Amino acid sequence: MNTQNQIHKISEKEFKELFDKYYDSIRSFIFYKIGDIDLSEDIAQETFVKFWESREKVILDTVKTYLYTIANNLMLNHIKHGKVVLQFEQKQNKKDGEVETNPEYKMELDEFQSTLNKTISEIPDKSRTVFLMNRIDGLTYTEISERLGVSVKAIEKRMSKALSILRKELDINI
Repeated sequence: MNTQNQIHKISEKEFKELFDKYYDSIRSFIFYKIGDIDLSEDIAQETFVKFWESREKVILDTVKTYLYTIANNLMLNHIKHGKVVLQFEQKQNKKDGEVETNPEYKMELDEFQSTLNKTISEIPDKSRTVFLMNRIDGLTYTEISERLGVSVKAIEKRMSKALSILRKELDINI
């Protein structure tokens, strides 16, 4: 391999030689830092992909340093990403945990769900069908009217009746 202290576009043959020469040591370098062999292989491979993408601006005298720099940066990015994911999961678990650990809140939620289900079951069939098709299935009044074969006005009237019953029984604004 021709070594010179200038920018040199790496050929496929030179790339293969560099890959064969440095892959194992880069993978080991990453493994010693993070302790995961599969992840080490992934990062080592990504290192060479990045190296190949920037092959037109490589200085042959600094190839080894450049490869280790790419590998180290990819590893650090992975670690930072892992920390962000961990923080997000901890926040989610804390939020979920608060709901689960507060028995009073859970009891109120269960009670409300029971009352809601009972109230929905007491809505007349036609109005209940329209309400569930709109609120659960996400259908528009036009889509519901087409499926049920009635006018949009009839759908609006049935929905109004269902909402009126829910407002009255649950004392909420829907």
